[in-house]
Amino acid sequence: MLTAFARAFQTPDLRKKLLFTLGIIVLFRLGAHVPVPGVSFENVNQCMDEAESNSGLFGLVNMFSGGALLQLTIFALGIMPYITASIILQLLVVVIPRLEALKKEGSAGQAKITQYTRYLTVALGILQATGLVATARSGTLFPQCQVRDEIVPDDGVFTTITMVICMTSGTALIMWLGELITDRGVGNGMSILMFISIAAGFPGALWAIKTQGELADGWIEFGAVIVCGLAMVALVVFVEQAQRRIPVQYAKRMIGRRSYGGTSTYIPLKVNQAGVIPVIFASSLLYIPALIVQFSNSQAGWATWIQKNMVAGDSPTYIITYFLLIVFFAFFYVAISFNPEEVADNMKKYGGFIPGIRAGRPTAEYLSYVLNRITWPGSLYLGLIALVPTVALITLNANQNFPFGGTSILIIVGVGLETVKQIESQLQQRHYEGFLR
Repeated sequence: MLTAFARAFQTPDLRKKLLFTLGIIVLFRLGAHVPVPGVSFENVNQCMDEAESNSGLFGLVNMFSGGALLQLTIFALGIMPYITASIILQLLVVVIPRLEALKKEGSAGQAKITQYTRYLTVALGILQATGLVATARSGTLFPQCQVRDEIVPDDGVFTTITMVICMTSGTALIMWLGELITDRGVGNGMSILMFISIAAGFPGALWAIKTQGELADGWIEFGAVIVCGLAMVALVVFVEQAQRRIPVQYAKRMIGRRSYGGTSTYIPLKVNQAGVIPVIFASSLLYIPALIVQFSNSQAGWATWIQKNMVAGDSPTYIITYFLLIVFFAFFYVAISFNPEEVADNMKKYGGFIPGIRAGRPTAEYLSYVLNRITWPGSLYLGLIALVPTVALITLNANQNFPFGGTSILIIVGVGLETVKQIESQLQQRHYEGFLR
């Protein structure tokens, strides 16, 4: 593996791409530590030190921003607005015929959808930046901090507009940096930046587990988490690479004196066809009751019940609801992202068929049957992986920033595998040995 890295840097064009990607990553991490104008940096640091855990109501967004959210930097919103915009556009493609037609137009239609995603990202950035500034002023960003009301000392309109513009501009800049990596670097730019944001919190989370441990000054807990993390990575790699290959045969066709077709291929159906999207959907949906309670400041019975059962991460009601939502969204996302009837029609149009299955509707029914069967283990796997931080919170007495589990480990392993595959393919084009033997 080290030899492959050395050969990658010995190739001039590949070395240029890798160095360009590393340079963008450095700029991205620098921007995550530049505070927004109008924020009292000393008070933010004091609240960060007093906070027991940064994984409360804004934990998911804070993770995707690499810890920049709670520090109120110019990259506070991180890549979350772009992720939200991309998911919304994917859902709208199924609902709006115009977007569905654009998707079928090829690269030109995809470029148009990408442009719509950029506009929606900026709009969501303005909306989320306004909400974050209002939350920071109200003191609910750090509810237990003594100086929570002094994080934004100036409550003038000009200061508010300046903060919103800076955070929205930071979101647009992150989107641009990600597209630069995609065009001139290695891997998918947005995925790489997401990978870096999550990985930036790993050292602090691991050290917090060590300092909070009680056995042998925390080294026993630290070692147990490392061993558990390695097992989790192996499991995620195994499941993410697993797929059901459905064979497809194309009949021979004679056009003039030439014969076309007659080839054999397969349709790869991944066990985890939905990726990490169901976990993000379920987490976002469960934040809605917590937001309602936090901003209503109500002491009614319903608010107390939500605070006890739907906000606390270790309550049985929260765990069961979270797990069921992940399973539901896994089936939901697979249903809207993979259309068996469309695949069957395309196969029939080009003379393809599954051996033993008639073309047309029987093929669509067979694909639906296989897809439902492999989605069950994939959805259960996602639910169990997402509950690992909660189990660690209960059993290991670790904080909720437990790194090996949930959304973080799924994204890191998935992005890592895809990036290594891209470097591997470029090395193989130059007749070099890659990472995988």
